[in-house]
Amino acid sequence: MSSPASTQQSDPSTAAEDRSARMAVTLFPILILAAAAFGYLAPSSAKPLLPHVNTLLGIIMFGMGLSLRGQDFALVARRPLPVLIGVVAQYLVMPLLGWALAKTLGLSPELAAGVILVGCAPGGTASNVVSYLAKADTALSVAMTSVSTLLAPILTPLLTLWLAGTYLPVDARSMASSILWIVLVPVVLGLLVRTFLGRAVERVLPALPWVSVVAISLVVAAVVSGSASKVVAAGGIVLLAVVLHNGLGYLLGYGLAALTGQRERARRTVAIEVGMQNSGLAAGLASQYFSPTAALPGAVFSIWHNLSGAMLAAYFRRRPIRD
Repeated sequence: MSSPASTQQSDPSTAAEDRSARMAVTLFPILILAAAAFGYLAPSSAKPLLPHVNTLLGIIMFGMGLSLRGQDFALVARRPLPVLIGVVAQYLVMPLLGWALAKTLGLSPELAAGVILVGCAPGGTASNVVSYLAKADTALSVAMTSVSTLLAPILTPLLTLWLAGTYLPVDARSMASSILWIVLVPVVLGLLVRTFLGRAVERVLPALPWVSVVAISLVVAAVVSGSASKVVAAGGIVLLAVVLHNGLGYLLGYGLAALTGQRERARRTVAIEVGMQNSGLAAGLASQYFSPTAALPGAVFSIWHNLSGAMLAAYFRRRPIRD
């Protein structure tokens, strides 16, 4: 989902992008639930989407690149500590939480690998919108998402190999190559297009959140269609794992930021950034490298973390910031 990197500016195009992003993140859970229902109830109609999952993910990441600017990365140089804390927490808390939950809940090898892969994914771009709505530090959120995304081709396959390799075979080299082409290349291309064709891109920015919503909804429909026969049997335990994974991610992210002396806005940002994952990418990779059943946690996480993110933003908005 496109990120409102500059929501506090008065630029009309930025305001339009912000309104579109807020509406998209509000309606997103409804649309993705409808897509999941479609994949479950009409699997034969949704299955033809499966070969195109990586293309859809590339479109999402290209949209993310279009929403970025050079100044978003300049924040890393100006405020390296909070960015570092957020990215380290992202790649430390969520992978280990996924592994611990898989052990504690006694998940099957396929579901365990899927939950762990969700934890090893980079931050989700919806976190930028939720950070804005929660009165957190939106610029910091964009920087954290960007850095964790750029690190994904290295860290996601290595962490998955380490933590999920005991459940299912992991081809870390091939996975790294896939992430490079699905994530890094589209993001860089989008950033370059924004740099050289800025005015043209600004005209389409309000549409980017909706492009992302449609693309991730199609990914979820495809993933669910591939494991429709197992949704009922596995749905309850997967939902429990996802709710715990997401909720504990919020809590531990906030706690780590507090322990390292970050101010309230940064604490909220780290909490949201750690708890919200690029679960669409996780679902796509799980379907490609493990099985359709392993992709279920990513599909369910895509639904739940947007619902929980909206609720968390509403909670934070009612709490005054005393920094």
